[in-house]
Amino acid sequence: MQIITSLDELRNLCYQWRFSGVKTGLVPTMGYFHEGHMSLMQYARANSDKLITTLFVNPAQFGENEDLDTYPRDLERDAAIAKAQGTDILFAPEAGAMYVEDHMTWVEVPHMAKRLCGISRPVFFRGICTVVTKLFMLTLPSMAVFGEKDWQQLAIIRRMVNDLNIPTEIHGCPIVREADGLALSSRNVYLSPKERSKAPHINKGLQVGCRRVKEGEKEVAAVKQAVRDYWQENVPDAKEDYLEIFHPHTLEYLEKIDGEAHVACALQYGRTRLIDNCSLA
Repeated sequence: MQIITSLDELRNLCYQWRFSGVKTGLVPTMGYFHEGHMSLMQYARANSDKLITTLFVNPAQFGENEDLDTYPRDLERDAAIAKAQGTDILFAPEAGAMYVEDHMTWVEVPHMAKRLCGISRPVFFRGICTVVTKLFMLTLPSMAVFGEKDWQQLAIIRRMVNDLNIPTEIHGCPIVREADGLALSSRNVYLSPKERSKAPHINKGLQVGCRRVKEGEKEVAAVKQAVRDYWQENVPDAKEDYLEIFHPHTLEYLEKIDGEAHVACALQYGRTRLIDNCSLA
């Protein structure tokens, strides 16, 4: 495995691969790898000739008073994990390499970015779209793999790639969870022991909503109330950021469930912001 920090070195090697017919798979990450990241690498490794894993804590997707400075980092540990998953290139640039001092160009999908996580994190998806576009331009990947835990991110990237005619296939991989149902996240290390013991109730609340739909409930308001009632009883000290039911591809909010539907939430629990989602189909 090569660890590359230079944009030019990365570009030159990846362009050689793409133009010689090598199928390349890209897994963009912010590092501090867990089993969810590993599942993305394993999927890309199995479906491509060369695996490129990127490790970049992207400052453009952090707003004021967010955890840019304290976001967990461990390059040596992550490099060992990436190598074990079959990564050919680990790209780990400095922030100054990805964004020039007078950077002023942004990529965004405004309509889809203004809902769900975008309400409380207004610059988040602009930062995501911009850095992912940069990585696509640097690596020209045949395919790129993202986790379904960040469902809104996945839907926005798919729309961006389609709208901009970017020649990269986008693949989503299922959420990887702890045995008790908590979705894996690098930020889970922020949870106190008490919070960690209660955090699985966030997903269990979503499952209450899923059961209501399977039992025949069509009204979104009733399904959301059932989820909130469960949270209030089991994790009352978690502060809801949002709970929404929407079309999985357009992210348009629904009032009735009649066809494809997805539920997603974000809750602030102590100093940790936890997100989760699931299909209501």
